[in-house]
Amino acid sequence: MRFNLRQIEVFRAVMVTGSISGAARLLSVSQPAISRLLAYTEDRLGLTLFERVKGRVHPTPEARRLFSEVDQVHQGVLRVNELAQELRERGTGALHVVASPSVGQALVPEAIGRFRERFSDVRVELEILTIHDLVARVGGNRVDLGVSVLPVDEPTISCVPIMEGQLQVICPRDHPLAALSAVRPADLAPYPLIGYGPQTPYGLLVERALGAGMKPIRINTIVRFTPIACAMVQAGAGVAVVDEFVLRGATWPSIVSRPLEPPAPIRAHLLTSRLEPLSRMAQAFVAMMRELPPPRIPGEGDGRST
Repeated sequence: MRFNLRQIEVFRAVMVTGSISGAARLLSVSQPAISRLLAYTEDRLGLTLFERVKGRVHPTPEARRLFSEVDQVHQGVLRVNELAQELRERGTGALHVVASPSVGQALVPEAIGRFRERFSDVRVELEILTIHDLVARVGGNRVDLGVSVLPVDEPTISCVPIMEGQLQVICPRDHPLAALSAVRPADLAPYPLIGYGPQTPYGLLVERALGAGMKPIRINTIVRFTPIACAMVQAGAGVAVVDEFVLRGATWPSIVSRPLEPPAPIRAHLLTSRLEPLSRMAQAFVAMMRELPPPRIPGEGDGRST
């Protein structure tokens, strides 16, 4: 005999709650119903899944091994239900966008603001995710589209540049680097740098831009996302290298930026599924994003040349 979905649900509930009564409450059924189905499952599988000791159940080693697989099945069922809900909502006027932190800070919200002016009745959902989760959501056809500062090379995903910018060095307004019109990697050497970790995609991008033959740079603070780096610089914790997309708007009034020299281009990319065409709502959103003006970089034009 094999597990069916109801037996998997009951088995998982007992494992998660640690008791028959807890499983009954979780599934909103009676305790005898849980006990009967559990006993039937053990009998048909030919396995003892739980030891009964003083009115409590204790999972056997076999149950613990089964649980890891059962939990994956449970998560898969949840994802199927989430996808079904998203598909229903798309049909009634909804837009689900996922974005990396840099473009999710201001670029995508600007586009959403314009979109809402025209489509006020459409429900918009925005999630800020890591590149790994972006690929999973877009490639799995679970969102309308994604926007990322990192390119994606996946067979199920179309990755198209939609806007170009440059890497910038950011610092407080009264910092010595603010007197420069552009910042070379060697100019950073005297100052503690807020970095991203060498094993992260963004960290590798910044590391390549800074080059390998320069003076050692002190990375005294490591963060994961560029908006956090901006907040740290604004708080006076150091200087950082970020893309100009995260600098859009007036979010960081206490910092200025200077272009990295030599120039290090970086692009915002539109990520869509190759397996399903964009909805009408998604097409309208992309058109509005393409119409966004270039940002004014904080402190632009007030530095002195080197």
